[in-house]
Amino acid sequence: MNESLESLYSACSMQSDTEPLLQNGQHASSQPEASSARPAQPQASPRQKVQRSQPVHILAVRRLQEEDQQLKTSSLPAIPNPFPELCGPGSPPVLPPGSLPPSQSQAPAKQDVKVFSEDGTSKVVEIPTDMTARDLCQLLVYKSHCVDDNSWTLVEHHPHLGLERCLEDHELVVQVEGTMASESKFLFRKNYAKYEFFKNPMNFFPEQMVTWCQQSNGGQTQLLQNFLNSSSCPEIQGFLHVKEMGRKSWKKLYVCLRRSGLYCSTKGTSKEPRHLQLLADLEESNIFSLISGKKQYGAPTDHGLCIKPNKVKTETKELRLLCAEDEQIRACWMTAFRLLKYGMLLYQNYRIPQQRKALLSPFSTPVRSVSENSLVAMDFSGQTGRVIENPAEAQSAALEEGHAWRKRSTRMNILGSQSPLHPSTLSSVIHRTQHWFHGRISREESHRIIKQQGLVDGLFLLRDSQSNPKAFVLTLCHHQKIKNFQILPCEDEGQTFFSLDDGNTKFSDLIQLVDFYQLNKGVLPCKLKHHCIRVAL
Repeated sequence: MNESLESLYSACSMQSDTEPLLQNGQHASSQPEASSARPAQPQASPRQKVQRSQPVHILAVRRLQEEDQQLKTSSLPAIPNPFPELCGPGSPPVLPPGSLPPSQSQAPAKQDVKVFSEDGTSKVVEIPTDMTARDLCQLLVYKSHCVDDNSWTLVEHHPHLGLERCLEDHELVVQVEGTMASESKFLFRKNYAKYEFFKNPMNFFPEQMVTWCQQSNGGQTQLLQNFLNSSSCPEIQGFLHVKEMGRKSWKKLYVCLRRSGLYCSTKGTSKEPRHLQLLADLEESNIFSLISGKKQYGAPTDHGLCIKPNKVKTETKELRLLCAEDEQIRACWMTAFRLLKYGMLLYQNYRIPQQRKALLSPFSTPVRSVSENSLVAMDFSGQTGRVIENPAEAQSAALEEGHAWRKRSTRMNILGSQSPLHPSTLSSVIHRTQHWFHGRISREESHRIIKQQGLVDGLFLLRDSQSNPKAFVLTLCHHQKIKNFQILPCEDEGQTFFSLDDGNTKFSDLIQLVDFYQLNKGVLPCKLKHHCIRVAL
């Protein structure tokens, strides 16, 4: 499937490359005129030729000044005179048009954009008007010292409408900001599921929801290729709850999504043209997810979506509100909307980070930043300390120091000497420095964070248990469903351990537990892969 997508992508790029480029004919047309208008100079006689060993007669000062003035006026462009009142009639003070290059006469316009993080902090960034969402994310990653793993995204958030969506990487930030109200804002957030449908299309498009106007030979293997190919006619169909315009009631209708727009059937599941009614257009609209659909709009489920026209800023009358039965159906509709609207642009956005990664050296491992670790790796084995710049050496030193610290604390406790941090105290606080630990948050809040940062397999976070003050909870996403696993403390020979499987596998602290399940599935449905993170700007 990847080979077919690459061939389709290369074919589209070849079409754009074969277009003829316009050539600047200004200099080409001006050169013959200049050569024809210039009088032919007579050749110098042998007597006028000056030998290297003969002296040269010095011309008069006035003639030198005249030649110098002619040379300046003929070879240099016109320069604006700061004193126009002193100008003579032969040199007007007006700057001739086109005498300066465009880069000097027209500076690129810039605009201030305010971006918020999940914890409420914000940063004002001055960006050019043609900056894309991907470039702004990379700029924020650089300014906040984050690790760039190509999963950061810019979110268009409308709190008064209860809507939000992730900007596509190619969208212009200033252009999107022009369609937003004063209450709206940009959020800087992780989204691991932005291009997950290119990796696992089977999880996003159930067979009963996808049909084709023409018979497809490849079946599911050509699913994405048919979506990206503009000549094909894919169609998503199924039942959705639709909110009536200007009313509070919702109706369950049979809806189909095509390249021409979103339609609903006025007669059961019939898709005849006379029974189809247009609900929304794809061109001048974007698809959003509902933040609190039940509370704000009385939606029947929590899996709401909305098609919002770009011209709508504060009014809710023109919003097309929809609601799905579960999260998989909502993800299918939203992904199909993006594919049908942007097509090959989405695949190009997905391929750019991979192409950049392939160009990098295999030895250029991304260095973990100061703000992510809050520490700098140091080596104090010699007389003077040094900063460890090699990431592999820093990670190895950190592991050795951690194991040595635990062994030293345990040995001092056995001998009766008081350790700087008692093992029980150390195991109860050491995990609070990790980004995957979110403290005292509720189950609903943990589920909201998981949904915001993408329902991909292995996305997790740890939090304090609300029912047991000594226990913790691992919140994990698997197959677009969120599951919770309780981590209980257990004692063995006077020491406290933590376990997920009733004491069969025990760990001295939560860091060891997370490290183990990142490498081994164990009793979990999948390995721990991505952790939810909140970065302060």
